[in-house]
Amino acid sequence: MMTLRPSAIAVAAMAASALSLGGCATEKYVRQQVGVVDAKTQATQAQVTNQQGMLQAHEAHLGELDRTTREALERATAAGKLAEGKFLYTVVLSDDSVKFPVSGTELSPEAETRLTDFANKLKSENKNVYLEIQGHTDNRGAKALNRRLGQERAEAVRLFMNRQGVPLNRMSTISYGEDQPVASNKTREGRAQNRRVVVVVLD
Repeated sequence: MMTLRPSAIAVAAMAASALSLGGCATEKYVRQQVGVVDAKTQATQAQVTNQQGMLQAHEAHLGELDRTTREALERATAAGKLAEGKFLYTVVLSDDSVKFPVSGTELSPEAETRLTDFANKLKSENKNVYLEIQGHTDNRGAKALNRRLGQERAEAVRLFMNRQGVPLNRMSTISYGEDQPVASNKTREGRAQNRRVVVVVLD
């Protein structure tokens, strides 16, 4: 039977101790790394949850808006024009109140007065808002002509607002032509309401 000398026993004991300590250190390190990963996972999940909540709120907000306003908000968001993607209000210039010339694009004195007041309101609020200016017509005349007429009226409003101090890069125009009436085109009053420019104000 082999007898271990005391020195050999001491070396074996030290080796076993080192292995034990090494195992403890490794286990502690693993626990630390797992904890870090768990924390990162939880943070990522929190971000995802927050973004999902914002998306749901945004979608719910979109559902409350009319079609043209919703489309304006979606376009501005997609173009990166908005900080928050928030709808503020609309300003409507309709033919029954500001009298667009028949088949014309010139702004009436009434329209210019309303737009001047509107521009002053924007400047007093000191907000970097984004404006989508939408042109609409009644259904008389060719569809292509109405689409062009709506665009030209919207552009006339954009240029006037720029002369009042609103930067051009904070405004865009789009024409719906005759496609989105708000009243019947069978009556004079209805057609007057359909000949309009809508300014959607987004923050």
